[in-house]
Amino acid sequence: MRSRLKLQIAATLTATALATSAFAGGKLVISANTSDEAPRAAFEAVVAGFKAANPDVDVQFNVIEHEAYKTAIRNFLVADEGPDVGFWFAGNRMAGFVEDGLFEDVSDVWSNDGLNSTMASTMPSITFDGKQYGLPYSYYQWGIYYRSDVFEKNGVAVPDTFDQLLSACQTLRGAGVAPVTIGTKYLWTAAGWFDYLNMRTNGLKFHIDLMLGKAAYNDKRVVATMANWRRALDAGCFIENHQNYSWQEAQPPLINGEAAMYLMGNFLVPNLPEETVANLSFFQFPDITSGMERGEDAPTDLVFIPSNAQNKGNAKKFLSFLATPENMTAINVALQQLPPHSGAKPKDDRFLNAGAAMLAASKTAQFYDRDTTPEMAKVGMQGFQDFMLNPDEVMEILDELEEERARIFGKL
Repeated sequence: MRSRLKLQIAATLTATALATSAFAGGKLVISANTSDEAPRAAFEAVVAGFKAANPDVDVQFNVIEHEAYKTAIRNFLVADEGPDVGFWFAGNRMAGFVEDGLFEDVSDVWSNDGLNSTMASTMPSITFDGKQYGLPYSYYQWGIYYRSDVFEKNGVAVPDTFDQLLSACQTLRGAGVAPVTIGTKYLWTAAGWFDYLNMRTNGLKFHIDLMLGKAAYNDKRVVATMANWRRALDAGCFIENHQNYSWQEAQPPLINGEAAMYLMGNFLVPNLPEETVANLSFFQFPDITSGMERGEDAPTDLVFIPSNAQNKGNAKKFLSFLATPENMTAINVALQQLPPHSGAKPKDDRFLNAGAAMLAASKTAQFYDRDTTPEMAKVGMQGFQDFMLNPDEVMEILDELEEERARIFGKL
């Protein structure tokens, strides 16, 4: 499977490689977290294309298992010598590294390649103090994926308001169908619900202020968000025992038609059997506060140059090579995600088409654990799971989160 993916992508990249051939010489060491089949094949093909364009460069492409990479990056960024190119996430997941001087300023790549206009949509997510510190290569939408056949069988219409969503939950629950599947064993899926409920209750600006530590977790606006979440719990929206399931382990109820909906990123779709996808549709998380602009989670993945890289010239050549529309197209067709370059073309897919249209009309956040600091994300996401299991303890949970926020960010 991976060989076929590599061949398909390589065919797209060959013309670009030959057209941009340069003889820089030296080395290029790339450390990647692309250990899953599709992303690994996609970037192996990109690296092969770069080698063809730069035959005098000795390229080393080192792939580290995705979760292990999260530890490895913290080690190689502070070593005497790091790789020349690394992979990471936009937003606050990179902010601390930038503040500590561990990411190289790559503003010249952006300006020289005209990316300020062709990649304007994701530029803010990697910009700090007016400078760019990474190159996004892919992003994707979140939303509610639902079984249209289950909706139709039970007379449920696609909700456009939160009240309608709660009514749908009650109808489905009454018919013996779990309205929403979710697995919160690894916590971040609960954070997705918090993101959307908070953005729909209070707006994107307040949500980002909260993520940056500029608002209190026991603020009345967060209390209102949790009250809306309580309404979903009281309406029986969620499957039982969700704390025991990973996000993958929560898929079978959707596959079997025992659950109707799943709030998730578009990476869910390639994980499902074809017969499930044939009955799957997608809708944007509905309004809570009427007339409020709908913010969206659109997590963005990127490559960057560590400050301790030894071959920064070749690293910038690689970023420029990756930033071409052809390469952005090939990578995202393989990943079944959205290219951040305006000249690139996403795969002709109904979910991606819907996501692209939705994000084009929206202002975006990254995701809870990408928008706030890792330390706050850890305690925040645990608090959200605790709330789903013990909603009566909401104020105790929010007060505890506020104590952590004040410790991490300082008193307001």
